[in-house]
Amino acid sequence: MTADRKTAKGKDTERADSPLRRELYFFCLFRLFESALLLFVAYSQFEFTTTRFEPNLTLRLGALVYVGLAVLLFMAGRDTRLGLRRQAAVGLGIDLIVGIGAIHLLPGFESGIALLLVVNIGAGALLMPLRIGLVFAAVAGFGIIGEYVLTRYYDPATTRSLPESVMFAVTYLAIAVFCQLLGRQMRQTQALAEQRGAEVANLSLLNETIIRRMRTGVMVVDSGKRIHLINEAAWALLGNPSPDQRDLEAIAPELCRQLYHWRNEEGFESTPVQLHEESPEVLPRFARLTLSDDLFLVFLDDSSMVSRRAEQLTLATLGRLSASIAHEIRNPLAAISYSSQLLEESPDLADTDQRLVEIIRNHCDRMNSIIENILNLAHRERSRPEALDLSRWVHDFVDEFKESHFLENNEVRALAQSRQLVAMVDAQQLHQVVSNLVTNALNYGKLPGEPARITLVARQATAGSAPLIEVIDRGPGIPARVVDHIFDPFYTTSEHGTGLGLYLARQLCETNQATLEYVSVAGGGSCFRIAMMRPRSVGESTAEATA
Repeated sequence: MTADRKTAKGKDTERADSPLRRELYFFCLFRLFESALLLFVAYSQFEFTTTRFEPNLTLRLGALVYVGLAVLLFMAGRDTRLGLRRQAAVGLGIDLIVGIGAIHLLPGFESGIALLLVVNIGAGALLMPLRIGLVFAAVAGFGIIGEYVLTRYYDPATTRSLPESVMFAVTYLAIAVFCQLLGRQMRQTQALAEQRGAEVANLSLLNETIIRRMRTGVMVVDSGKRIHLINEAAWALLGNPSPDQRDLEAIAPELCRQLYHWRNEEGFESTPVQLHEESPEVLPRFARLTLSDDLFLVFLDDSSMVSRRAEQLTLATLGRLSASIAHEIRNPLAAISYSSQLLEESPDLADTDQRLVEIIRNHCDRMNSIIENILNLAHRERSRPEALDLSRWVHDFVDEFKESHFLENNEVRALAQSRQLVAMVDAQQLHQVVSNLVTNALNYGKLPGEPARITLVARQATAGSAPLIEVIDRGPGIPARVVDHIFDPFYTTSEHGTGLGLYLARQLCETNQATLEYVSVAGGGSCFRIAMMRPRSVGESTAEATA
């Protein structure tokens, strides 16, 4: 584990230092120039200074060796598997040895060679930590001073001065510190630039993905009617044209005409247009993408979706308004109902008036039921699905229903599979739906003169299918002409019904991702079937997502 950690650390360091490879490349290139210059001086016959010197064998061999080492270091610098800082340290060490040796062997060139070493020390400090760079700078400074002392010892008549060597030593230390700080700032700036570049690239990719997956069609068109960008929705609305086809006028002439009028007519209002015979009508919207008036954004909104959103907004507003009106009606309705009860208790009330009071009370009860249903729709709580065993639940429901309702001769029984049948549903809202269905079956699901026989069934059609709850009666059934409207709000065939019970039941089922439907029963009767969502394991969800 320790070895793996060290290996990972080494790889991370190499990745962090990889931008410095370019600096190492130029450092090695400068070393090649230095070695070539030294080789030229060593083998040249020109008089470079007023002091005549004879290049000896040591200088010439050293120049050749330095050229060979410079070539090897240049080739090694291009290999990313080798440690960058180690290469810089080895190369700088060779430079200092050769440079100090050349100062000693080339009288008259001392200042020039010492100045060249400033570049080597600065480049090394850029590539190495500050501590190591200072060590090399100190070695170079002591080497310059030591070489001066040695030369002074063997040749007291030399014209060189000690202050010059000391100034070079101080310069080396200063340039090492300066280049290290400069290199650190450059690396931080480069890292920040790369980070910002990555963020910009990610944002660009995110924007492109969002635009591509938008349900609204989006296109970018230039002044020459050429399409530069088109997302999937717009491509489908245009009839899936060829990817090579970029001429808007050829693909959608009517859309191109509206874009032209929008550009040239102030206050132009677009109209719905069908871009392809198999596509729905769309409502185009236009916007300028640049101030230079070269690129334009075209939004294609499905007009049917716009209409549905407007209808949903209208229905939501009407729902809130209806709830407010129902709440305001409730108080005077309660006063009317209470007054009718007091009037009914009067001993002087005639039989005809008694009948009128009964009619008032019945309609007050009906109005109160309508108000209760409207308020339930307006203030319905969000569903809280939980795993529920339907096989046990239907038996508990029937027992509770029998205890809280007077059934007389009517029969309500539960029928469920012996094994556990689990569904994801809000138990309270399921209880409200089934109570409504059983109450409707007691009132309307029986033949004249016969008691109601209602069966509450919990079952599963096949293994892996949706769990079902069915409320079955043996009454006259529902006529075919009525079936299509029984779930419509305020639709009822009874003078005492509100027409909101089944509508509210279906809304509650949809909230729980369940379905409520009517199924005719062979031989007479009705069946209201609730299909619910079953719990899914992580493996099943992952498999579906992958598919």
